[in-house]
Amino acid sequence: MKTLARAEGAAVAPAPTGPPRTRTPLRTAGLLLGVALLAAAVALSLAVGTKQIPLDQVWSALLSPSATENDAIVRDLRLPRTLIGTAVGAALGLAGGVMQTLTRNPLADPGLLGVNAGASAAVVTAIAVLGITSFTGYLWFALAGAALAAVAVSALGGGRYATPVRLALAGTAVNAALFGYINGLQLWNLATLDAMRHWSVGTLAQRDAGLLFTVLPLLVAGALLALALARPLGAIALGDDHARALGTRVRLTRILAVVAVTLLCGAATAVCGPIGFVGLMIPHAARAFCGPDPRWLLPYCALYAPVLLLVSDVVGRVVVPPSEIDVGTVTAFLGGLLFIHLVRRRKVTQL
Repeated sequence: MKTLARAEGAAVAPAPTGPPRTRTPLRTAGLLLGVALLAAAVALSLAVGTKQIPLDQVWSALLSPSATENDAIVRDLRLPRTLIGTAVGAALGLAGGVMQTLTRNPLADPGLLGVNAGASAAVVTAIAVLGITSFTGYLWFALAGAALAAVAVSALGGGRYATPVRLALAGTAVNAALFGYINGLQLWNLATLDAMRHWSVGTLAQRDAGLLFTVLPLLVAGALLALALARPLGAIALGDDHARALGTRVRLTRILAVVAVTLLCGAATAVCGPIGFVGLMIPHAARAFCGPDPRWLLPYCALYAPVLLLVSDVVGRVVVPPSEIDVGTVTAFLGGLLFIHLVRRRKVTQL
C-alpha cells in the first residue's frame, strides 16, 4: 500500500515548470561574459586594421578629437563600421534565435523566411530597372522586398495555419525562385551585375552611419518585439498543443515572430547586404550553454552575435593586407566549418 501511495503521489506531482535554479548564476555569468567580450570586440574593431592604432589614441580620438590622421581613421571610418556591425550583429543573432525557436529547428537560418532573397531581388530590380545605385537610394527597396518575401512565405506556408514544416518548405521555394530571378537579371544586365556585387557580398566597409540611423527605429522595434515574444515562443517550442494548454495564442505569436524577423533581418540586410550564417551559428552555440529557453537564448544571441561579426570583420581586414576580405565571406567560411562539424556529429542539439 505504501508503495502504491508513493507511486500515486509521484504520478500527480507537478512537473518542474522552469530551468533548475542552480543554472541561473551560470547563465547570468555568461551574459556578463558576453558584455565583456562585446566591449573587447568593439575596442578591437576600433584599433585594428590596415593601420594599427594604440588603444590610448583610440580613446583620445573618441573623447577629444583632433585633426590627426589616426583620429580621422577612428572617427570617420572605424567608428561607423563598428556601430553598424554591433547593431547588425545583434539583429541577425536575435532573428536567428527567433527563427530556430519558431520552427523548432536548430539549423534554421533567418534567410528561411526569404528575407535575404526578397531584399536582394528588390535591390537588383531597383538597380536594373530604375537605375538606382546608391546605398541610400535602394535602402527602402531592400526593406520592402524583405517584407514582401516574408509575407509571401507566410501565406504559402498556410497563413494563420502555418506550421514549422510548411514555413520551411515555403521559404525554400521562395528563395529558389527569387535567386533564380536575381541571377537571370544580373546576366541580362552586366551593369547591374557590377553594381550588385558590392552589396550582395555582405560587408561593413564603406557604410555611412546615416544608414544605421535610418533603420535604427526598425531594428529597435524588431528587437523589442523579439524579446517580448520570448515566453510564448518558449511555449511553442514544446509543441502547439502544449502551448495552447499554457494559454499561448499560437497563431498570433507566429505572426508577430515573422514580423520581428522581417524587421530585424530586413533592416540589417538593407544596410550591409546579405550576411549569412551569423543567425545560424550563434543561437546554435549559445543553446549549448544557456539551454533552449528563449528568455535566456535571445539575450545571449543579442550579445554574442555582434562579437562574432566584429571579430570576423577584423579578421577580414588583416588576413590579406593591404586588401580586405568582406565580412560576409568570413562568416560563410566559419559557417561552412560549423556544418562540417555538425555532419560529423552523431546528434544535433534538439530544441
